[in-house]
Parts: sequence; structure tokens; C-alpha cells
Amino acid sequence: MWQQIAFWACAAGATATGIAVFRVDSMARATFALLASFIFAAGTVLLLKLAYLGIVVVLMMIMEMVIMAVFMIMYMMNPGGLMPMTMVHNKKGSLGIAIATFILLTTVILVAPWPTRNGEPPPDPTRALGEALMGSKMLVMMVLGLVLFATMVTCVVLATHRGRYDR
Repeated sequence: MWQQIAFWACAAGATATGIAVFRVDSMARATFALLASFIFAAGTVLLLKLAYLGIVVVLMMIMEMVIMAVFMIMYMMNPGGLMPMTMVHNKKGSLGIAIATFILLTTVILVAPWPTRNGEPPPDPTRALGEALMGSKMLVMMVLGLVLFATMVTCVVLATHRGRYDR
């Protein structure tokens, strides 16, 4: 019973914060709304007892939002992102695409022949998923992610010869 309540709370939260991404009037608020939407989506993955995948989604989204914030601070005229701006362009076209996509996905979900389960699930689905995805290379992948992020920030710092207030 509590899992159903948690699922619907995560679903409502993901939907509300996903809508907020396009309704707020600043890049900073949209970034935080997008992060909240992804965390709610990760909550639904955690409810499926896929702890490893849920945590990976949360960590991946946090890193993505950090990178987004770095670029927002570097390239926007209003780094705090609090200057009002419109986050939606071509409202009629995007609404049409969204409705068509929703109808298409709903139709596919309702019409598709879903397979039946063969066998039993593994005793620890988190460990089985981690082994299937990464095998013995888990530490290597974690370190590689940090190195790639450091490389991106370093390249941007080296590419700009002036500071932010050097004009």
C-alpha cells in the first residue's frame, strides 16, 4: 500500500516539476526544477527495487546539473539566472509535438504484446544489474567520470584568457 502511495507521489512530483521547468522564468529555477523532476523519476526506479540503477540516475543527474550550472555561469549574461526570461519557444508547435508523442507512446504501451517472465528474478537484483553493466570495472568508471568532468572544466578555464570581470 505504501509503495503505491510513494509511486503516485513520485509520479505527481515528477510531472509537476517537469511542467515547472517550462513555466518558471529563470534558468536557475528551471535547472532546479529539472533536477527535482529527475530525482522523482529516480524514486520510481528505487520503488522497483533497482537500488543501483536509482542511485546511478540520481548521481548522474546531479553531475549533469553541476555541469549545466558551470556553463550557465560562464556563458549567460545573468549568471544567477534570476532575470526573467521565457523558457518556451514555438508554443503551438511544441504543444502539437508533445500531444502527438503522448498519443503515440500511449498507443504503443496499450497495443504492444508484453512478454511474460521466464524463471525467477535474481536474489539481489541490484548486484546482478551492477555486474551486468560494469562487471569488475566499477571503480574505473567512477574515476573516469570525475576525470572527464575535471577535463571539461580545465579546458574551459584554459580557453578563456580573461576573467569574468576583466572587461
